[in-house]
Amino acid sequence: MTHKTKGIVLRTIKYGETSVIVTIFTELFGVQTYMVNGVRTAKKSASKANHFQPAAILDMIVYHNELQNIQRIKEFKWDFILNSVLSDVIKNSVALHMIELLHKCLHQPEQNTPLFYFCEDALQQLDRANKAVTANFALYFSLQLPQFFGFKMNDDYDELQHILDLREGCFVTEHPAHPNFIDGDLAKITAQLLKVMQPFELEDIKLHHEVRRRLLQFYQDYYALYIPDFGQMKTLAILHEVLS
Repeated sequence: MTHKTKGIVLRTIKYGETSVIVTIFTELFGVQTYMVNGVRTAKKSASKANHFQPAAILDMIVYHNELQNIQRIKEFKWDFILNSVLSDVIKNSVALHMIELLHKCLHQPEQNTPLFYFCEDALQQLDRANKAVTANFALYFSLQLPQFFGFKMNDDYDELQHILDLREGCFVTEHPAHPNFIDGDLAKITAQLLKVMQPFELEDIKLHHEVRRRLLQFYQDYYALYIPDFGQMKTLAILHEVLS
């Protein structure tokens, strides 16, 4: 049976001389793995293989059998063409960081349409973003994504509760006994970022690149506390470089 679904490409691996194995976060079935044959031939490589770049948003007709680990795609085309995300070095680095973060959180092939629509919109917003918004976009995405997995930070910062306990995901009055916390200006900035509802608001938050670097490292540590086998983000070093 075939199904029409949108999908966000997470990872692509070359297979044989002409094929690819693609991990895609789909609107209908959650994260799925697909075998796509014949897209890397000389005649088709320019137009077909490019569809499977990480962060690409596709409109697909797929075969789906829950008893199989690898599915197949009958038809595919662009659903939304990410012009600047796929061509601009800084935006592409931000998008790849977003995709890696999403991929690390998606362990089960379960439908999660609210998460899909959030990620789809975030990539489209990044594609339209100006330089100031782009610089803070990875911070915004890192703080918004946990709400779909049950560990969103509480936005309860005030003059008394000014230390962010990463293990508890909330602001507290005293330094915890463990080392997983953020204090000082970085805690205050995190509270400010948690109040951002739409990406365009990021333009009003002016940060030095070193502050962004430290915050992204803290946020990676936060994910590692909640996601089993989270490990290290491969895209983090690249993102630090292009945003410096």
